[in-house]
Amino acid sequence: MVRFCFRWMWAGLATATLWAADGTVAGDAARRPVRMTSVVRSDPKTGKLVRSVVVTVKPVAERKVSETVVAPRVVETAAPPAAAQPAALPANLQDAVNRIADQHGLPPELLHSVIKVESNYNPYAVSPKGAMGIMQLIPATARRFGVEDVFDPVENIEGGARYLAYLLELYGGNYPLALAAYNAGENAVAKYGAVPPYAETQNYIKMVARQLEEAQKSSAKVKEQKPAKPAEPATEGPHIVQVVGPDGAVRFVSQ
Repeated sequence: MVRFCFRWMWAGLATATLWAADGTVAGDAARRPVRMTSVVRSDPKTGKLVRSVVVTVKPVAERKVSETVVAPRVVETAAPPAAAQPAALPANLQDAVNRIADQHGLPPELLHSVIKVESNYNPYAVSPKGAMGIMQLIPATARRFGVEDVFDPVENIEGGARYLAYLLELYGGNYPLALAAYNAGENAVAKYGAVPPYAETQNYIKMVARQLEEAQKSSAKVKEQKPAKPAEPATEGPHIVQVVGPDGAVRFVSQ
């Protein structure tokens, strides 16, 4: 009996080492549940009945960890307010250019040449350096010459014309210097006292000069093609006759 109790206590201790507090096998990485069964059988040597405890590990079906697909988070931002659309080109841009050029004492061909080179008549143009509109005014220049909406073509042309008129007056009517300052800034012209040695600026002056020459030729052709105004027929006035009176006095009378 003592031997039986000893064996029972030993089996109980062995079982305790295998059990964890939550009913799983201690030390088992899989932490699988177990089942304890008490078995009584005879000892083949002594013939005495011996009770033993059989610990069976319950098979656990492998569980697949479900993969939770997390959709990327989409951050919705409020759409920016629609910007005011720039004004379209006037129906008759030529009239606008002629009017503005006349106001500032500039040849209209000069304005057309600068517009052609600067933006090719695109009122929405924006350069990498921040120049905007049909005559490519930078914000500081636009403010300086009273332009509030740089994308309004007429307002932009007026600001560009004011600037060109100012530069021509500043440099005594010297077109290359005025155009160089329009392109590179007045400080660059002041620094070198001449057209700055910038390839971009020098090429810009050549392009505007070429456009100006072509514009002047086109204007001359248009003037030549206009029919001459017919001379109005002279209206025949009263016929004046010299008359000598009996007293010898000379009089002029109309017939």
